[in-house]
Amino acid sequence: MNRFAVVVTLLALAGAAAPPTPPKPVALPRMVIDGTINPAVAGFVHESIGRAEADGAPALLIELDTPGGLLDSMRAIVKDILAARVPVIVWVAPSGAEAGSAGVFITLAAHIAAMAPGTNIGAAHPVGGGGEDIQGKLGEKIVNATASFSEAIARQRGRNVEWAAQAVRESKAITAEEAARRNVVDFVARDLAELVQRADGRRVDVAGERRVLALANAVRGADGHVRTEDYRMRLSQQVLNVIAHPNIASLLMIAGLLGLYIEMTHPGVVFPGVAGAICLLLAFAAFQVLPVNTTGLALLVLGAALLVAEAFLPTFGVLGVGGLVAFVLGFLFLFDTAETGLAVSRPLVLGVGGAAAAAMLLIATVVVRSQWRRPRTGIEGLLGEVGVVKRPVAPPADGTVLVHGEYWTAASDDALAQDERVEVTAVEGLRLRVRRARR
Repeated sequence: MNRFAVVVTLLALAGAAAPPTPPKPVALPRMVIDGTINPAVAGFVHESIGRAEADGAPALLIELDTPGGLLDSMRAIVKDILAARVPVIVWVAPSGAEAGSAGVFITLAAHIAAMAPGTNIGAAHPVGGGGEDIQGKLGEKIVNATASFSEAIARQRGRNVEWAAQAVRESKAITAEEAARRNVVDFVARDLAELVQRADGRRVDVAGERRVLALANAVRGADGHVRTEDYRMRLSQQVLNVIAHPNIASLLMIAGLLGLYIEMTHPGVVFPGVAGAICLLLAFAAFQVLPVNTTGLALLVLGAALLVAEAFLPTFGVLGVGGLVAFVLGFLFLFDTAETGLAVSRPLVLGVGGAAAAAMLLIATVVVRSQWRRPRTGIEGLLGEVGVVKRPVAPPADGTVLVHGEYWTAASDDALAQDERVEVTAVEGLRLRVRRARR
């Protein structure tokens, strides 16, 4: 019994003396916003925050470089960040990047706001879609509402409220170093390693709960490097992100209206009308006139209508190709994952689209070959056919030839003997004109 007690004691002491196993490092989720703020970016941020929360990530890093964007999309992003149950770090990077206009509000809303050297932030005065000032009472209301919004965000995060209002009302812009000095952002970080080191240990308010960020040991690997996991946009978000650029969205709207105008003034041209309808729907989605999933449904209906019309109208594939394009875009936009949690599988979309394209190509190939093939029936089918003389032809007298299993009266410029092979060169009513077949 005493021996057993000694063994147990020794094992307990050995366990107590053994060094604790260091926690396995996790990856720091990172998403990059490089471009304008639009519905695609808003949906991307919403999904990324939800994904980071579900994965139990220590924080979500947003690497930001934007000249600004849509006010509604910016507000949606800010609301998601303020309500996030995972700390959100906004880092204006790399050097040369900016957090302009809508980027100011996103940076101010972050739990930790940082900037890389050589970056700037500010110039958040609201403007119209073409960059013009909004005049009159409407402009005054928008400026006042936006300024109060920036003040509220800065106050909630303990940042410079006065500058936040000046960035909106006076379009103030400052460098990274000045932003850190004036408490617009928390600090300046040259690289990701410094960012993690300086953010580690800071107290932040996450969904009403005070937390201490524990990043340095959590995300650093054995080699000392910060481990990251890049979040990327879905295919539909990538498409929407491209078309939501103000210049591209404007071009789509112009192309859509021009295409429909050409089709109405020149009925039967087909291509301008098909392209115009698709461009117009995409422009509506880019300008947020239609919700993304509503645009997807409209594109699906348009694609189905065009594919059905292709079966009845001689458009030589124009309607079919347009219908296929609309169908694929509709599948991509149909389910708004940010709202429903559902999405159409990319391989499914590509598979269905590829199968439909292959079927259309096969049908088009068969049709083209049939158009090029020499006729086999009727008068045209007799031209070039080879027959046999059954009754000699002695010009100017006619003879008889057997062609296609039929006896025909035949005339020729040359004398043709019986059983000689002849070739049909013309059809003159019920008489064939023939010549000696070439050997």
